[in-house]
Amino acid sequence: MSRIKEAFENKKAFIGFLTAGDPSLEKTEEFIVEMERAGAALIEIGIPFSDPIAEGPVIQDANVRALSVPGGCTTDMIFEMVARVRKRVSVPLVFLTYLNPVFKYGYDAFCKKCSETGIDGLIIPDMPFEERPELTPIAQAHGVDLISLIAPTSDDRIQMIAKEAKGYIYVVSSMGVTGMRSEITTDLAGIIKSIRSVTEVPVAIGFGINTPEQAREYSQIADGVIVGSAIVKIIGQYGENAKEAVYEYVKSMVDAM
Repeated sequence: MSRIKEAFENKKAFIGFLTAGDPSLEKTEEFIVEMERAGAALIEIGIPFSDPIAEGPVIQDANVRALSVPGGCTTDMIFEMVARVRKRVSVPLVFLTYLNPVFKYGYDAFCKKCSETGIDGLIIPDMPFEERPELTPIAQAHGVDLISLIAPTSDDRIQMIAKEAKGYIYVVSSMGVTGMRSEITTDLAGIIKSIRSVTEVPVAIGFGINTPEQAREYSQIADGVIVGSAIVKIIGQYGENAKEAVYEYVKSMVDAM
């Protein structure tokens, strides 16, 4: 059984996100360990990028901080950090990145490095579904799942995307960029029902979820929930001293589910 499949086995999966290199790669490694200790079933790691078009201000600022770290925060440095932290955690690790860094690194070289260091999946928000065939077989050859995103605007494409999905499906709860939301009005139950009519791949809801009440509510209709901006905001607030606050927040969300 793959690590990703195991993350959803017999439980609701809390998926936490953080930006690599914010405030340093050493601290990112520390925070990943704390998130697993608090009960996170899977952890998404953002590769900082200069033009993160899917991200709201909180994660944009984290990207800027990471890219401004003295000594840099390169893709190879992030791979080295992942190789270290993989020896300390057993949960699946998934990269969230944009197409340009992967393309520049080289599809085969990037996926090979993912496999070698312990990355289980890739989320690439700006890669259109129609262009996935140029990367999917390469990722699969290296045992890396290319995670599909389904948005409220996917409509008649929902089942087409879901049929091809690997690992888990990332359902985007709201239009717009990432960020905490007090209210989510999308018909998520309808989207998930459509997905489940064509695949058994687990479904996780992300974008906007930030309170234990929301985590509890949406974990009733999905297999997991994804939280990014709220964790990144805590890291931005506490910086190098964020370990305890990250642990307490993630634990409160896990307990709610």
